[in-house]
Amino acid sequence: MKPAPPLEEFALKETSPALGMAGLAGDKLTSTYDLVEQMQYLYVRVVKAKELPGKDVTGSCDPYVEVKLGNYKGATRHFEKNTKPEWNQVFAFSKERIQSSIVEIVVKDKDFVKDDFIGRVIFDLNEVPKRAPPDSPLAPQWYRLEGRKGDKGKGELMLAVWMGTQGDEAFPEAWHSDAASVGGDAVGKIRSKVYLSPKLWYVRVNVIEAQDLVPNDKSRFPDVYVKAMLGNQGFKTKPSLAKTLNPMWNEDLLFVAAEPFEEPLFLSVEDRVGPGKDETLGRCVIPLHTLQRRLDHKPVNTQWYNLEKHIIVNGEKKETKFASRIHLRICLDGGYHVLDESTHYSSDLRPTAKQLWKPSIGILELGILSAHGLMPMKNKDGRGATDAYCVAKYGQKWVRTRTIIDSFHPRWNEQYTWEVFDPCTVITIGVFDNCHLHGNNGTRDSRIGKVRVRLSTLEADRVYTHSYPLIVLHPSGVKKMGEVQLAVRFSCSSWINMLHMYSHPLLPKMHYVHPLSVIQLDSLRHQATQIVSMRLSRAEPPLRKEVVEFMLDVDSHMWSMRRSKANFFRIMNVLSGMIAVGRWFDQICNWKNPITTVLIHILFIILIVYPELILPTMFLYLFLIGIWNYRWRPRHPPHMDTRLSHADVAHPDELDEEFDTFPTSRGNEIIRMRYDRLRSIAGRIQTVVGDLATQGERFQSLLSWRDPRATALFVTFCLVAAIVLYITPFKVVTLFYGIYVLRHPRFRKKLPSVPINFFRRLPARTDSML
Repeated sequence: MKPAPPLEEFALKETSPALGMAGLAGDKLTSTYDLVEQMQYLYVRVVKAKELPGKDVTGSCDPYVEVKLGNYKGATRHFEKNTKPEWNQVFAFSKERIQSSIVEIVVKDKDFVKDDFIGRVIFDLNEVPKRAPPDSPLAPQWYRLEGRKGDKGKGELMLAVWMGTQGDEAFPEAWHSDAASVGGDAVGKIRSKVYLSPKLWYVRVNVIEAQDLVPNDKSRFPDVYVKAMLGNQGFKTKPSLAKTLNPMWNEDLLFVAAEPFEEPLFLSVEDRVGPGKDETLGRCVIPLHTLQRRLDHKPVNTQWYNLEKHIIVNGEKKETKFASRIHLRICLDGGYHVLDESTHYSSDLRPTAKQLWKPSIGILELGILSAHGLMPMKNKDGRGATDAYCVAKYGQKWVRTRTIIDSFHPRWNEQYTWEVFDPCTVITIGVFDNCHLHGNNGTRDSRIGKVRVRLSTLEADRVYTHSYPLIVLHPSGVKKMGEVQLAVRFSCSSWINMLHMYSHPLLPKMHYVHPLSVIQLDSLRHQATQIVSMRLSRAEPPLRKEVVEFMLDVDSHMWSMRRSKANFFRIMNVLSGMIAVGRWFDQICNWKNPITTVLIHILFIILIVYPELILPTMFLYLFLIGIWNYRWRPRHPPHMDTRLSHADVAHPDELDEEFDTFPTSRGNEIIRMRYDRLRSIAGRIQTVVGDLATQGERFQSLLSWRDPRATALFVTFCLVAAIVLYITPFKVVTLFYGIYVLRHPRFRKKLPSVPINFFRRLPARTDSML
């Protein structure tokens, strides 16, 4: 086994980039792009031309414009037989790569053999005007075309040339000099893009009963069940226990659907006539847009649907007319949050129905600055190369930066903003290598690394600028693929609303009033991720399936000996505090330190004589610990921790097992069956162990200031509780507490209590797990 790399290689580094693009006004940045470094670009807007001379035999021309700046060259599309073309296209050249003092705009005539020269316009870069947002756009002007020797040519070209920054409104849709080495069809694949996840709904189908079924064999009662299909999702009810022509089920089937609803729901009643042989007794098709949308747990109205049946007569399909019906209760459940992410890294916890949303509590701003030391991800012309881009996901909004061609130190300097509805959420940023720039449509974009940042661990209105290590686990071991530099700021619009969120349930009310089983949630999450990846892969340019699955942690539930060990040691770390207290008490009992033992005896006697001091003393002690730990509160956001994840000491055989396919490909059929069963069971144990570790780590975070707002609330509560319990007689407190615990079920709510909601919102170390 290879020796573990030094931990410093995977450490988080604080950086000091020169943020802000419009300069300073007093102590505040005056630009909305204040979380990125300013980048200078030369912009050339080619609008249109007129009075172009004819070059063809017909007296017309097929004009296009070529913009040259040193070794970089960009071209517009060409128009056939048009002497007054309109392009309205913008070219952007990075100032860092400018190697010439002039920019040349050439008008040419497209030809089969050699393109003909029509005329050109030349600008000296020293004379190009400068503008910065929010300046008004520079108005284009008409320029007379010149010949090759500087003589007066025929035709005019409308242009605008200026020096600007990436904050310019022309930047997103401009052709970039970074794309000079790719084909015209690939230019769109390197631009930045904003995507929206489809709106997901749970479709609840309550199959109640059927009436007047007509089996093909009328000498027997049918053994029927209902099969439902929605896209690629298929579920069946259990066979009806009533072997009659009017069977009953009263069974729920759950599906995931995305707006706009493209596929209907197919229902069929099937009769089991023999082993592996089923006959369809009737079917119906239900469009989803016709279904009632439910916002709470109240049942919707039931409805009877006619069942249609087709028979084959002389090779032709004919419909039979009979009165078979099926009784259903179908609705779109908008009171749930459709989980498409791991619950540990959720970026959105709102219900589907917009009517149930609460106002936003703040703004999340992310500046994706640059990356350093990226590893070569593919071979290009016999050498290593990387065409890197970033993807960030928070809530329903996905963003993708532009692709920087052939650079191990790309600079993006792009800023994005999200509304925040819950501080206990996570933003995920992934770095990928673009493998689709040269027509390689069969390849997959390679993963370079991923970063997660939990918003509750950030102080409000503080700008965090750090360089995060990009860590990926390979079959050969853990590997650092480079670093990505980010600037993050969480701005709070209402402190009262944000602090009030800590008393709310983590998930919408329906998850507690009418909860779904763990098996249902796992199945529905798998379907949701498939739908999201399919919809985003149909965008232009597509956000590919491998990218979406990596960002959503699709394979996080799979068995891994490494993860199991990591979760076990997380539990041991949580229990280490209790073990240390036990050892300390053992030392007290054995008089290892006589002075401490005498003080403990005195405290013990005081608490026995005055038992009303026990609870105030305990809360006051917790308050003092929280205040004392404030000095050592974490000042940096969490990041991927290789030591915590046990990635740096994983055995090669464990990694081989973790990267094995599912089902396994390592043995014969018997071994494969047993191996898969073991992995499935162990995966559930691994999840349970991780959940236990999460609960313990949340206890630790009460006083650690990992979430500064939560710790402040708890410390304040401890102080108030200490005062109140000091004033109130202990017997009275015990009496009221006992009565409250033993209260009648009528006075109990199905929703979790405020302390439980507060506890579930506390951060754990799951964000740092690789």
